[in-house]
Amino acid sequence: MIQQILPPAVAAVDTTADLLDSPVFPEEETYLADSVDHRRREFVTTRGCARTAMTALGMEPAAVGSGPKGEPRWPAGVTGSMTHCDGYRAAALSHSREFHSIGIDAECHEPLPEELVAYITGPEERAHLRELERSHPAVHWPTVLFSAKETVYKAWYPLARRWLGFRDARLTFDPEAGTYTARLLVPGPVVDGVRVAWFTGHWAVVDGLVLTAIAVRRAR
Repeated sequence: MIQQILPPAVAAVDTTADLLDSPVFPEEETYLADSVDHRRREFVTTRGCARTAMTALGMEPAAVGSGPKGEPRWPAGVTGSMTHCDGYRAAALSHSREFHSIGIDAECHEPLPEELVAYITGPEERAHLRELERSHPAVHWPTVLFSAKETVYKAWYPLARRWLGFRDARLTFDPEAGTYTARLLVPGPVVDGVRVAWFTGHWAVVDGLVLTAIAVRRAR
C-alpha cells in the first residue's frame, strides 16, 4: 500500500499480518531482551519487511539495529524507514546513492485526541486543519498531520542528528494532489551544499489507514 506514495527507486514492503517466522539476527536480539510480546512482533515483522526490501534492492539481508533515539541502523549503502500500527507494518529502503533519507509512517484513520492536537500544532496549523475539515470532512486531518510530522522527523534525523519538535515544522496539505509541505521553523541541516528549509511528502488514506512518506533525493 505505501509504495503508491513513494518513488519507484524506493523498495517498500508492507504487511497486515505479523511475520513471526522472520529470522532475528544475533545482534538484534540485544534489543529484544526485555521486550513484551507485541513489541517483539513489531520488531521482528518490520525487520522482516526491511530484509525483503533489501533483497529487492539486490542486497543480501542484513541486521538492522537501533540507535540511541530508537532510529534504525541501516547497513552501509542503505537508507530507509520503518513504521507500524495496529494491523499494519512496513519498511521502505533505497540505496543511499539515490536518497539522503526516507521517512514513512502509518496510523489508524481515527480521530486524534484534542489534547494531542493542541500539543503538536501551532495556531496557523490549527486554522489550516479547520479549513481542510470544512472542505474534506471525511478525512481525519489531525491524524494525517500527526502522521506527516512523524515522517518529517524520520527524514530530518539522519540529516541533522538532533531533535526536531512537533512545533518546529509548520505543515500544509494539498488534499487534491495528496501532498504536503513542511516548512522548518528552525535552522535545517546543509544537504548537497544547500540548507534545508522544507520537506515535501505524499499522503493517502487507504483501507482505514493514514499513510505518509517523505523521500529526500540526492542532487544529480
